[in-house]
Amino acid sequence: MTTNSPSFQRTQVVIVGAGPAGLTVGNILRAASVDCVVLETESRAFIERRPRAGVIEEWAVNGLRRRGLADYLLARAQRHTACEFRFGGERYRFSYGDLTGRHHWVYPQPLLVTDLVREYVDVRGGDARFSVRDVELRDLDSGHPSVSYTCGDSGERRMLACDFVVGADGARGVSRAAMPPGHARTARHDYGVAWLALLAEAPPSSDCVLFGVHENGFAGHMARSPEVTRYYLQCPSGDDPENWPDYRIWSELHVRLAGGADAQALTEGPLTEKRVLALHDYVVEPMTYGRLFLAGDAAHLVAPIAAKGMNLALHDAFLLGDALVAYLDGGDGEGLDGYSQACLRRVWDYQEFSQWLSEVYHGTSAKDPFRAGTTFARLRRLFTSPVAAAAFAEQYLGTAEHY
Repeated sequence: MTTNSPSFQRTQVVIVGAGPAGLTVGNILRAASVDCVVLETESRAFIERRPRAGVIEEWAVNGLRRRGLADYLLARAQRHTACEFRFGGERYRFSYGDLTGRHHWVYPQPLLVTDLVREYVDVRGGDARFSVRDVELRDLDSGHPSVSYTCGDSGERRMLACDFVVGADGARGVSRAAMPPGHARTARHDYGVAWLALLAEAPPSSDCVLFGVHENGFAGHMARSPEVTRYYLQCPSGDDPENWPDYRIWSELHVRLAGGADAQALTEGPLTEKRVLALHDYVVEPMTYGRLFLAGDAAHLVAPIAAKGMNLALHDAFLLGDALVAYLDGGDGEGLDGYSQACLRRVWDYQEFSQWLSEVYHGTSAKDPFRAGTTFARLRRLFTSPVAAAAFAEQYLGTAEHY
């Protein structure tokens, strides 16, 4: 070994990325005594406070609970059984809990990540290496892949030889880029609109999620905690948050979320976050290359329109974690062979629903009378047809599966 060669270590699985997908896979592997290493470019403190979505579907929480990963979530999360559409100056409550007997949980992603890191590192003794740099994936199409990186503390170059690599490092990570050109197809869709994402230090103004459908543009209200509320405002693509002073934001929120005389007024508070989200989706097919398996946003991105992203990441992680254990523990490769196809069925279902819901949210602001008319037809049908209501509830809550 030369002076400049990296130090060498052997493990069974290297997981690139410490988000919900990567950490869930890591916890599943540790519970089965599979050796693994999690690599993350950010610090532990950073990922535990990074603001992200917070809606988790009931089947996903059940999957976490069965794996011993939901104790803190079940003790602290808010249980939601309804949402509310506001249009034409009126409010229309959709009680999907009464209709289906099922519900959502609201639990901000930083709290879930904190729980998963604690369980993986502090309880199950997992190996997680934070603040690493220059991660490289090699020999993925062989039986002996490896991952090299630079240690953030020492600056030392290190190499991990392994059996499998889990690429869970998000849309801008190195894992997806490690697939050779032409191997995978990336299907992309741009919605042509953007949302101004806001965090307000103010208690929620409703006991459920609010969707404002207005000619000025969409507005959304989502509880994050008893003291913090997430708001969204539709804005032009490429808009600058500096164009939105606080007084303009609150004025538009009051207009777009108007719900009649019996609706609770919005509680205003300091806005601690303002950023513009360009709404787009992409799907990578297949989600595998040799011994590399993509999970979460590395494989697919769904705009926050239907709050599906974290749920898809957990779905990937459940399937992949179980499949890796089955192969490494007993040589059963069926789960790994079918991993991409099984994941993509749900991915495309959620993408289709996101597109449908986008037209409901944005159709009336397109300044097109035809689109506005069909948007209101969809909304009327939702509240007058039991069949339409049941179909919406199934898609909104996610398909029930046993994890």
